[in-house]
Amino acid sequence: MNNVRLTFLFVFATAASPALAHTGVGSGTSFLSGFLHPLSGADHILAIIAVGLWARLLGGRALVVFPASFLIAMLGGGVIAMAGWTLPAIEAGIAASILVLWALIIFRARPPILIGSGLCAVFAVAHGYAHGAELATGSNPAQYAAGFLLATAVLLLIGSRLPHLAGGIKGEA
Repeated sequence: MNNVRLTFLFVFATAASPALAHTGVGSGTSFLSGFLHPLSGADHILAIIAVGLWARLLGGRALVVFPASFLIAMLGGGVIAMAGWTLPAIEAGIAASILVLWALIIFRARPPILIGSGLCAVFAVAHGYAHGAELATGSNPAQYAAGFLLATAVLLLIGSRLPHLAGGIKGEA
């Protein structure tokens, strides 16, 4: 099974780098810092790419619904953090997102679209909260959020194209 080997190879190669996404509250100041946040740690990269890849494996409506639900819920999590509210166990939620999403991919889980998109949204709140918690006081939250949403959309797209980028998959993704 080349896809499973590719998945393991990708996960372990990416996980070998340190997770640097969470530098502490107040480091994000601009569109660029918002854009770089999801790209600065293996934790976000692995989870976001997994959503795109899982959507590709399921195909159909999942290709639109999973990434859209992730982006919308991630924005919600970011807004919660920017508003100063506290959510418990964010780091645990981020870690769980990596384990669960990659397990779903490896075992080819095919839940109903509503359950799959709901799961993506729950995990996205944790990731969005981590992004939003980095916003520095006095910064432009809209620009910062636009940055982390764009970077996330790019990672989702990479995840959805990963099987094709890794050698092309004919018929089944």
